[in-house]
Amino acid sequence: MAMPRPTVAQFAYGSCAVILSTFALLLLSGTTSGAGVAAVAVVSLALGLLVAVRVPVPASRRPAAVRPATPLPVRATVPSPAREQVRERAAS
Repeated sequence: MAMPRPTVAQFAYGSCAVILSTFALLLLSGTTSGAGVAAVAVVSLALGLLVAVRVPVPASRRPAAVRPATPLPVRATVPSPAREQVRERAAS
């Protein structure tokens, strides 16, 4: 089974989550050391991956859970044509 490709929405949400969480964590933590910045980067990447995975998949890409039942045969009824009265002609 092939692995499904990520959608544009997953890329967008994941990228935004990484960028915004990196800026927020760097501003809130106030870290200046290399190890602190690396830790913030790892946490931000993990958060971006989590957000990208949690984006709903469009309905057209979801596999069908249950196959539809086979349709029952339909009996077609055709109404009989209306009968016209037969008129006899007088002999001339």
